[in-house]
Amino acid sequence: MSEVFDGYERQYCELSANLSRKCSSASLLSDLEQKQQQLTEIKASLDEADMLIRKMDLEARSLQPNVKAMLLAKLREYKSDLNNLKREIKKISSSNHDQTREDLLESGMADAYKASGDQRERLTFSTERLNQSSERLRESRRAILEAEQIGGSILEDLSQQRETLLHSHAKLHEVDNAIDKSKKILTAMSRRISKNKWIYGSVVGVLLIAIIFIVYFKLTH
Repeated sequence: MSEVFDGYERQYCELSANLSRKCSSASLLSDLEQKQQQLTEIKASLDEADMLIRKMDLEARSLQPNVKAMLLAKLREYKSDLNNLKREIKKISSSNHDQTREDLLESGMADAYKASGDQRERLTFSTERLNQSSERLRESRRAILEAEQIGGSILEDLSQQRETLLHSHAKLHEVDNAIDKSKKILTAMSRRISKNKWIYGSVVGVLLIAIIFIVYFKLTH
């Protein structure tokens, strides 16, 4: 949820309620000059409300998609509310100025009661929708926090697994070095054994020749 959007939203709700009261008050006025002055103030407030709607729209579109969708849905309700206010103000502005004071009072009172009822109903509906949207946003926020916690736990597990793999890789490297050393030792031993075989064979050959020579010498003499 965006604190900036919340701030614009509070300002708009206050401004909308103020506009509704001013519209009800303007519809009761019989003095054309006072009524025109009231309408001028109302139109200035409408421009401010339009500006707040645009600011909320820009802020909502800059947020994450799940929050953005909820805020844009809420914003559509505010736009509809503002359009209703504009139609109501247009109706008041285009009222017949040639009516008598009694006709204006009677018509104004009837319209005021009707407008007040419609406004109360609209505000009640908007408040209910706002509460529902706020609850959905709170649930979404809880879901996002839970997802962040799960993601953090997964990242921690992956980090531990990475350390384990690095440790295993280091052990395998040490084993490879030990195997290479063992191969070198075995190769050296094999060479020594081969060398010793040749030496032993040579010694045996010399002894055999010596024995043969001694036997032959004894037999001839």
